[in-house]
Amino acid sequence: MAVKVMIRNNQKKIKLPVGLRLLVRKCCQAVLVTENFDKPAEVSVSFVDNNEIRRLNRLYRDKDKPTDVLSFPLGENGVYDINNETGALLLGDVVISIETAIKQAKMYNHPLEREVGFLTVHSMLHLLGYDHETSPLEAERMHEKEEMVLERLGVTRDNTYTSV
Repeated sequence: MAVKVMIRNNQKKIKLPVGLRLLVRKCCQAVLVTENFDKPAEVSVSFVDNNEIRRLNRLYRDKDKPTDVLSFPLGENGVYDINNETGALLLGDVVISIETAIKQAKMYNHPLEREVGFLTVHSMLHLLGYDHETSPLEAERMHEKEEMVLERLGVTRDNTYTSV
């Protein structure tokens, strides 16, 4: 099983730390392994600033405020569009506000890598159909999966992938 992760830095305010792109790729891969997703897949991850994520949040969720991450799944009930050239399943798009990620990392007193890893894993689970807003039980299931994936990668609250 292979996952192609296309990463774009669509903001100019903050220089992305070395190793962040590799971390994002490893998080995407780890979610698919954990979920026994055994088909080739593609996902797009974009880093944006707060102005852009606010615009997207307003446009797609009718919420006029910045947020940390948005997920745009291309599949429903396990059925995905297919890249005709590669045969890979198109899982969708992840959009992360690097500004909000930095703010939240400081607020939670953990490294930026932990925050970006968490946001990537969280969003990947959304692309696979998980939704923490449907019920408290689903929220708990999703949280347990997030922590399990991050722990497997060594991205704990005390460590970061890049320092391990």
